[in-house]
Amino acid sequence: MDKLRDGWFSEECDMWPGQKFSLAVKEVIHHEKSKYQDILIFQSETYGRVLVLDGIIQCTERDEFSYQEPIAHIPLFSHPNPKKVLVVGGGDGGVLREVAKHSTVEEIHLCEIDECVIELSKKYLPQLSVGFSNPKVKVHMQDGNVFLNNHKDQFDVIITDSSDPIGPAKCLFERPYYEKIEGALKADGIMCAQGQCLWLDLDVLQEVVLVTKSIFPVVAYAQSSVPTYPTGTIGYLLASKNKDTVFERPLRTLTEQEAEDMNLQYYDSSVHVASFELPRFARKALGIRGIRHKC
Repeated sequence: MDKLRDGWFSEECDMWPGQKFSLAVKEVIHHEKSKYQDILIFQSETYGRVLVLDGIIQCTERDEFSYQEPIAHIPLFSHPNPKKVLVVGGGDGGVLREVAKHSTVEEIHLCEIDECVIELSKKYLPQLSVGFSNPKVKVHMQDGNVFLNNHKDQFDVIITDSSDPIGPAKCLFERPYYEKIEGALKADGIMCAQGQCLWLDLDVLQEVVLVTKSIFPVVAYAQSSVPTYPTGTIGYLLASKNKDTVFERPLRTLTEQEAEDMNLQYYDSSVHVASFELPRFARKALGIRGIRHKC
């Protein structure tokens, strides 16, 4: 609450010194400290309701789809036949909502450590938490690291929808976690993790990409535009146990009608391809080639 002053919420953090992002606040809807983190939900003047964890914006009603859709659909459209999906984090339900749109998916497991995030999202963020109402979904209130230990070779796709690498999410950016993901994936399994920001976290990403490359034969990095995230962009770290995976080309191409039927507002097949077009500095720093164009 100390970041609310004179009718404005300002996101300030040591991870991005020298800058801050502010939203005009119409009304504070809810504030509490859970066992794990500080949770704030407020009604903004221009971005609808906003979910804030430990002082950092997680999602807003206006632009949430520009994060939820890529983190779900890029890995799912890169897998030949995804049936069993695990989401680590994602207590607001938005990733569940998107994963459930895939007809091939039979089971969706969500592992979330903070029950308060789920309950408050169900109460105050219905457009996101609708994901929990899907009969394919099973919720596990557990630390993702512990959950993965007990689920070897079980999932086609694992999506890590984490907050930034501080507090309870810090362990989700370290080698032991990625090793556990590799063990929990089936032989052709794919992972996708929230990949921070190229402009602010390049040193962190260099280390994470090196670690991931030492575990998986195929690693890629994509990004999307999310106005209320620091610098307006967010990345997605992808890896596959199948050496023949080409993330930059979706295995299933959507028609315009199919995209409409899925109620997609950001993702489509052309955006899938374009999300891997990284600037030169990023490709060089991460050692990632970018799109494999045909000559």
